[in-house]
Amino acid sequence: MLEILEYFDDLQRQSTVMEIADALGYPQSSTSALLRSLVSLGYLNYDPMARTYITSSRVALLGSWVNSQFFAEGAIISMMKELNEQTGDTIVLAVRNGLHIQYIHVIQATSPARLHMTLGTVRPLAASGAGYALLSTMTDSEITRLVMRINAEAQDGEALVKIRDLLEEIAVIRRKGYAFTCDMVTRGGGIIAAPLPRISGQQRMIVGIGGISEVMRGREEELSKALMEQIDARFGRGSRNVVQMPNREPSRIIMPSLQTA
Repeated sequence: MLEILEYFDDLQRQSTVMEIADALGYPQSSTSALLRSLVSLGYLNYDPMARTYITSSRVALLGSWVNSQFFAEGAIISMMKELNEQTGDTIVLAVRNGLHIQYIHVIQATSPARLHMTLGTVRPLAASGAGYALLSTMTDSEITRLVMRINAEAQDGEALVKIRDLLEEIAVIRRKGYAFTCDMVTRGGGIIAAPLPRISGQQRMIVGIGGISEVMRGREEELSKALMEQIDARFGRGSRNVVQMPNREPSRIIMPSLQTA
């Protein structure tokens, strides 16, 4: 697997299974299996249309602890550290991984009432706060196509995503600039998440503040303000890539205290 990551470090562009197998002298079947494993772990991104692979943002964060002073100068990592110090809560950085959103960097909470969030954890793209934040950067038609695929691949007995309800929820998130969900995946846990400006050549990243649901409900205004102010300060308010929708006022969705989706 390390040889594959080193191959991309040298190539610095997308590559196909055949190219990788030929360059490394691997059987094509073994190469395909290794690439699928790296995609599932979040180290590679796969483009199904072009059938190409490329390293993900998670690879760039590997070993950041070795030279923390250097990485602290990066806008994203230093922003996460400041949010952690300011709020005392867990701060996560997430990207899309197939039909899921995956945490690729986590700074654990320091407050007594804290929620532990594990590096590498994946959450449903259409049923999680971080996933909602990412969907808010997509058009309604893109979201609809994605949800149709999610529903088509759902396991027997698994609840299907209601497209109309989801689009209404995403409209609210676009208006506010952030997603806030509680008890959606982890009972007792909540997250406030917002998209970061797209970095050239990389997937859209999502930054989130995670904590105990009951605590976060009372701190939504405080935490969302801290998150949005940090994004604006680092990247500029005009850098928010909000999807422009038809000029209509979306209906507000009242989130129930507990959700089990």
